[in-house]
Amino acid sequence: MFEKILVPLDGSKFAEQTFPFVVELASVFNSEVIYAGICAIEEKDQSQTCNLYQSTQANLLRSKIGPNASVKSVVLEGKASEEILKYAKANSVNLLVMTSHGQSGIKPWSVGSTVDKVIHTVEAPLLLIRAVEKASESSRTGLFNRIVLPLDGSDAGGVAIPYVAELYKKFKSEIILFQVVATGKHVHTVGGLNYVNFRDLDLDASKVRAKEYLSNISKKLEEANVPSKIEVKLGEADREIVKFAKDSKASLIALTTHGHTGIERWAYGSVTYKVIHASYKSMLLIPPAKN
Repeated sequence: MFEKILVPLDGSKFAEQTFPFVVELASVFNSEVIYAGICAIEEKDQSQTCNLYQSTQANLLRSKIGPNASVKSVVLEGKASEEILKYAKANSVNLLVMTSHGQSGIKPWSVGSTVDKVIHTVEAPLLLIRAVEKASESSRTGLFNRIVLPLDGSDAGGVAIPYVAELYKKFKSEIILFQVVATGKHVHTVGGLNYVNFRDLDLDASKVRAKEYLSNISKKLEEANVPSKIEVKLGEADREIVKFAKDSKASLIALTTHGHTGIERWAYGSVTYKVIHASYKSMLLIPPAKN
């Protein structure tokens, strides 16, 4: 599933926080790992430094995974987001692993600009590791211990299911299937945009349908020897996902990049996009299957 992993590096300690997780993944999936150093065009005279840094990091990774590890390094010159996307597509990368911040450091906005641009366009799954100011040993382990998988009932929203199932098989992760039932909807009126609450009777029926939907998926996973739990909450999807992931001490949120809102709204406030910018949890982001 993750036969070829691309890890972009910009020389920052934040970007290097991906290392422990790349070692975990490459070890169990027997992956080829490609470390891609990013050098801006105006820094071409520093390409030798970039190459040296990449070679050093590749050797470090190889020593941690094992002598038979397939690890190589490349230097990409140009605009970071564009070069990462171009390389990933041209080389059939199965997974990108990036931290939420790089050289620019951790700022109030929860995702750095390069990562933000990659998220919008990348066609391969992206493992987004939340950067922290000081990475402790505890923050370097257990990424796949407890995975929350929000589902919205759409085919696109369910694309992440086989990825989570495979992670269970490799790491024995605890999987929680999660759905949020909206308590109302926004409607356009003469006075503007208003929020209309659903009747209690309708909410009860929606909760029953949500539990049945999650139970059916859970049963299918059980048939594949992948146990899971289910949870249904009422409220706004993005807020409830963020809150539940925090309260349940999830180590990872797995999300498809498009669900009921469709591709058109992805860049303009979809549930997934809001969760990415509001949660402090690491995330596995899966793009929709190509038609």
